Amino acid sequence: MKHNSGKSHQLTRHEREGLQFISLWITGFIILRLFPAVFSFIFSFSDYSLFGGISEWGMMNYRKIAGDITIITSLFTTLEYSFITVPLRLLTAFGVAMLLNRNIKGMAFFRTVFYIPSVLGSSVAVAILWTALFRNDGTANALLSSFGLPEINWLSEKGSAMFVISLLRIWQFGSSMVVFLTALRSVPHDLYEAAEIDGAGKFMQFTSITLPFISPAIFFNIITQLGLAMQEFNAPFVITKGGPRGSTTLISLLIYNSAFQMRDLGLSCALTWVFFIVISVLIAVIFSTQKHWVFYADETEEP
Repeated sequence: MKHNSGKSHQLTRHEREGLQFISLWITGFIILRLFPAVFSFIFSFSDYSLFGGISEWGMMNYRKIAGDITIITSLFTTLEYSFITVPLRLLTAFGVAMLLNRNIKGMAFFRTVFYIPSVLGSSVAVAILWTALFRNDGTANALLSSFGLPEINWLSEKGSAMFVISLLRIWQFGSSMVVFLTALRSVPHDLYEAAEIDGAGKFMQFTSITLPFISPAIFFNIITQLGLAMQEFNAPFVITKGGPRGSTTLISLLIYNSAFQMRDLGLSCALTWVFFIVISVLIAVIFSTQKHWVFYADETEEP
């Protein structure tokens, strides 16, 4: 008994290898994630400057955030951007996924084509290309002129500037499309056949079979895309610089400006934590609603 008890505490070779592999991730997480987060939280209660060090501790940064109309406006601009781009991006992704969910020759090519923008991502190179398309002498205005339509100052007016950076995010719908396409292909076809026998039309099949079965994919896409949209940085930074008149200054850009233009790292850290709380609350609210509309196939009802 003693021999077995002692042996049970010894790690097997596979367990040791597993610990070695996960130790790399843990080390990276501690160095690159945990330590910066802890120091950011500490510095958020200071007037830490990039070159001036720390001379004061307290709640001054959080009081400034609560009373600064520019910061509050930026937060609402971020919410506006997210609430515009996330639904439109998911609707576009779902529509394309429905079209590609067919066993037709050549569909693999179109799936690849639609996924390419997502591979490119919101990179600086793509943002520069987008700027060239929508500047005053760019392709967009040239196209309007060819149809006899008036040119638009895309990057100089509030509404059109927000439209330009929103369109870039919506265009990169490939990752969401793949999630929807995978979910659509997992719906059992015999359910549609049974519904047709019972006289259910296409709309009834869609609302009663398709939507419930892909609801986990919808939920996953909403959560991930909302988080990514609220952290968008490259588009407003490269294309509009936050203008015109701050109309596209998302909170991520404001955090950057606070740290590297105003040299106020304490305020930047405080903004980061306030922003983290806002995102967490939004995601928590969405999670609280899933029991009302997300259907999991392996769920069993309680007796």
